Amino acid sequence: MVCLLQVTCLHTLSYPPAQGQGLHVTGVSWNTTGSVVACAYGRLDDGDWSTLKSFVCTWNLDRRGLNPQQPSAVVEVPSAVMCLAFHPTQPSHVAGGLYSGEVLVWDTSRPEDPLLWRTGLTDDTHTDPVYQAGQVSSSDLAPLPVPQVVWLPEPRHSHRFQLLSVAADGKVLLWQGVGAGRLQLSAGFALAVQQLPRNTKLKKPSRGETEVGATAVAFSSFDPSLFVLGTEGGFPLKCSLAAEEAAVTRMPSSVPLRAPAQFTFAPHGGPVYSVSCSPFHRNLFLSAGTDGHVHLYSMLQAQPLTSLQLSHKYLFAVRWSPVRPLVFAAASGAGDVQLFDLQKSSQKPTVSVKQTEDESPVYCLEFNCQQTQLLAAGDAKGTVKVWQLSSEFTEQGARETERLDQLASEVAS
Repeated sequence: MVCLLQVTCLHTLSYPPAQGQGLHVTGVSWNTTGSVVACAYGRLDDGDWSTLKSFVCTWNLDRRGLNPQQPSAVVEVPSAVMCLAFHPTQPSHVAGGLYSGEVLVWDTSRPEDPLLWRTGLTDDTHTDPVYQAGQVSSSDLAPLPVPQVVWLPEPRHSHRFQLLSVAADGKVLLWQGVGAGRLQLSAGFALAVQQLPRNTKLKKPSRGETEVGATAVAFSSFDPSLFVLGTEGGFPLKCSLAAEEAAVTRMPSSVPLRAPAQFTFAPHGGPVYSVSCSPFHRNLFLSAGTDGHVHLYSMLQAQPLTSLQLSHKYLFAVRWSPVRPLVFAAASGAGDVQLFDLQKSSQKPTVSVKQTEDESPVYCLEFNCQQTQLLAAGDAKGTVKVWQLSSEFTEQGARETERLDQLASEVAS
């Protein structure tokens, strides 16, 4: 039996009006102080949720008299919210990607007027082109959900930040806040099948298919231009913001789109839903997807170093611990949150906790980088649970980084 004393549920947070609408928690994020957790409400099942009224909610866990069913701030949003990310230094600014393809930034300290910036729906936003006679007109563009947004420091002004968004149109877009509340496209990338590095055997694309859908993104902690993309085709891609080659694409754009992919990794058995770069090793990253497996890859080789089957259902999220080099967490479609300590076992979870009683999926999870004993996870029931981890998940063991180095230097079998 696995001892459950290592992980206890500290808070069960929800917003009843969102649950009443049957909304899922599609994303969670901790703010820069570590005291506020935000969640995005949307839908992850099939359907057109572009005009579904949704919410972004925040709870200040340090506030006395916390009511778990009464968020500190509620932002109403006109389309399902698919993901969100708190600003790295501004504790009340949070960005979200919508089902409609838009990216928005809100200031949760201004409840009457929270919207700070938005991309608007233009040729630049993420859209699903409907090709007619090889031509694309903006009237033929269907909205496309944005599964992930990330804040990045601007190259020449490290105190200023820009937003990066990815979507299934194969575009990776960088946005900057400009006057009058607008997010303007500052740079962009596009993934085209014919420009993928051919170092692994991939299924041949069907005729006319050119875009490679991006599903997840993670940035290296060691090289600010290096990032990994998860794709609908199941293969992770190593990419670079410094790439200069022009992208082969018919998609409209106000800036030249570049081809970012540098290396293709061996695929999962289905789409990748989540990727996470190690904060302790420049060459290690994790990926998880619909095949129920987590892969541990080295940036230097195509085959995974190890592959763990965690679930017979989908895996929706995987995250490295910010403080323990050999610990990661995964969220499963069977309703549990699994914590792995590779120092203890490379095959089975150290702890698995049930988040949902009826095995509804857990869609997202995030460690708290400030209050490192806290882990937040959101699920299909519209609930965010804040799990408290025991010290064995937060205190680095002797020679742990050495063990990580050993893992990274192993050659994939």
